Amino acid sequence: MGSSENRLRKKWQDYGGCLATEAEHSVFTIFELLFQDTEYEIIKQPREFSNVYVDVQLSQDEIAEIYTPPCSILHHGIRPDGAIRNKNTGKTIYLEIKRQDVWVEGKSRRTGRGNAHERLCKYFTPGILKLLRRAGNIAPDSYPFWIIFQGDITRDPCRVREIRYWFDGNESNLFFWRDAKNADSLVSHFLSHIEPLLE
Repeated sequence: MGSSENRLRKKWQDYGGCLATEAEHSVFTIFELLFQDTEYEIIKQPREFSNVYVDVQLSQDEIAEIYTPPCSILHHGIRPDGAIRNKNTGKTIYLEIKRQDVWVEGKSRRTGRGNAHERLCKYFTPGILKLLRRAGNIAPDSYPFWIIFQGDITRDPCRVREIRYWFDGNESNLFFWRDAKNADSLVSHFLSHIEPLLE
């Protein structure tokens, strides 16, 4: 355990009680508190990739085969839910936070037909991985994102199995935050698995 992790863990022990309420917590509220007066910052909806697709070069043959609108495409990209940056190292991990109504007690299996969890799969694509690793200054053998699931999707018997299968061998970049009234497990996962990627 590095000195930075020790410092943040001690800080969380001191401040964590401030959030001990019956209400659900926000990922952003927790990390804004934890990162006060540290080298870390959390950013909501970073915009640096908002136009990443606009300048993708296509061959003339392909351009001839697709629709060319009469106006210019000015905005076309991705916007992660958040980012955590170590201001000392310049390293950044991108956050995706997913909720979804799904199959749990009192609901039918049909309730679990949403695809919020499937939309996160863009982060596994070669182009997005390359982009986020470069922008986040993350090692080529590490995933440059942290996916946090909240709400009923963390207990759906089908969705949990799908997600576990997708992340096989890479569980460090995945967190099922099943008890959003308790931030200890979320902070502990960050300190153990995510912070080392940012040092």
